[in-house]
Amino acid sequence: MKILLDDISHPNSLFPFGAVRSVARARIGILSIFEKWDFYFPGQVSIASEKTIDDKEYNSLKFPVHIIPSHSFLQRLVIGDADISTDNSCRDIEHPWQFFEFNDWAIRQDFEMITTARVSQKISGTNQVIGLENIFLESGAKVNFSILNAENGPIYIGKNAEIMEGSLIRGPFVLGEEAIVKMGSKIYGATTIGPHSVAGGEIKNSILMGFSNKAHDGYLGDSVIGEWCNLGAGTNNSNLKNNVSPVRIWNKQNNCFEYAGIKCGLLMGDYSRSAINTAFNTGTIAGVCCNIFGNAFPPKFIDNFSWGNKKYLLDRALEDISNWKKLKSCVLSEDEIRTLKKIY
Repeated sequence: MKILLDDISHPNSLFPFGAVRSVARARIGILSIFEKWDFYFPGQVSIASEKTIDDKEYNSLKFPVHIIPSHSFLQRLVIGDADISTDNSCRDIEHPWQFFEFNDWAIRQDFEMITTARVSQKISGTNQVIGLENIFLESGAKVNFSILNAENGPIYIGKNAEIMEGSLIRGPFVLGEEAIVKMGSKIYGATTIGPHSVAGGEIKNSILMGFSNKAHDGYLGDSVIGEWCNLGAGTNNSNLKNNVSPVRIWNKQNNCFEYAGIKCGLLMGDYSRSAINTAFNTGTIAGVCCNIFGNAFPPKFIDNFSWGNKKYLLDRALEDISNWKKLKSCVLSEDEIRTLKKIY
């Protein structure tokens, strides 16, 4: 059975996510949206914007890219007994802050899907553990002298990932493949640290989608950080207004503010970075490839390719991204360069 994820007809309502790569590549829970479908239909899933679709694939089952499939829906779809139009077990992401709002649910769905009928690696006796049955370590994962509390939600530690000494972790929590939690970190659920990312300080109910760093002290809460981002030491965000009134988020597509609920922190697009001691206001959106610094609060909307309060020169931006990628033994691809030039 072939699956086609339609991101062509989907409106750009999830900015800054989906600007560089398809929304299907966004991570929520343990897996990206694409990986959730591919888990049950390996090699049979296509994304409409990433290739030329032939006549056979137009006959595939087509789903909106922003639908987050549940474990039970995918199981029913395998046997041909599922209808997305009547199913209420999935989630529909219509706004960018819903990535962190739905992350608790998504972690539980993915944990069940990935770990069923499998055996976790043994966890070191140096740790203090609550809810051992809800903790799963992939091969090569290392956790020592830490406190893991999975009583209120599962904890998943990916292949070759590491939680360093003195860390305090409450589930639901995900640490992706080869990601690191630094010493003495305090992480509350529901939080996902994507593959090849580094996490430190205090984090709550947030997602780092992959290859990003929040490696030092500072608070990150009710936030979503894209790929290849870096938060400098002492970076903090507000997630709750002092008067506890609803948070307003700038909608780039509609050129207006919209309400995002009582709590919303920082929503940061791919390749963006903050300087040391940056303080983000409640409900801040930073676009793609921003270098954020200055003595005052950054604005609540930071457009693509911002350099402080100026425009980031394209050649300089590409050079800087390339340098950051080298730190994780990666290179800036020609496809990425073409996409970034188009956005610029």
